[in-house]
Amino acid sequence: MAGDARRAPMVWAFAVREAAGALFAEAIVEVGARLHGELVADAVDSGFLLAAGEPPATTGVVEVGGQRFERLVLVGGRQVWEPASGVAVSPGWLSAAERRGGVVVIVVPPGTWPAGLMGLEPEERVAAFTRSLDAARAAGLLLHGMVGIESR
Repeated sequence: MAGDARRAPMVWAFAVREAAGALFAEAIVEVGARLHGELVADAVDSGFLLAAGEPPATTGVVEVGGQRFERLVLVGGRQVWEPASGVAVSPGWLSAAERRGGVVVIVVPPGTWPAGLMGLEPEERVAAFTRSLDAARAAGLLLHGMVGIESR
C-alpha cells in the first residue's frame, strides 16, 4: 500500500485476549506528544471510536511479514504509521489475527506506558500496564478499532 509513511518514536504492545470464548489479537500503540494528534486524526478518519464496548470495523489495515508487525495503514492507505523496524509478534498473536480476519488496534495517549515498566517482573509489568490502560479508558482517552490484516 502506498501512503505517507510516518516513522516516529512509537511504543507497541501485542496481546492475545479472550472474549466470549473467542481469541483476538490486540495491538496497542503510543506515539509522542508531537505526533499524537496526527495519529488520532488518522484513526478517527479511518473509523476508530472512543474505546467503549465493541471496537468498530474500520478501513485500517495492519501489515505483517515474517512474524513481524511492519505497519499500520490508515485513511484508505494514505497514511502509514510504522515503527523504525518491524516488531516481532508471537505465532499465537498471528494465528488469532488470521482466524478473526483482523486486529483490534488501541491508540493510547502519550504517557500511558508507566515509567519503569520494563524493569518490573513480568506479572507486575502486565498488572501495571493493565491498570494504566484501564485508567486511560475510564478517562475517555483511548481510541479503538478493528482493522484488517495483510501479509507482505
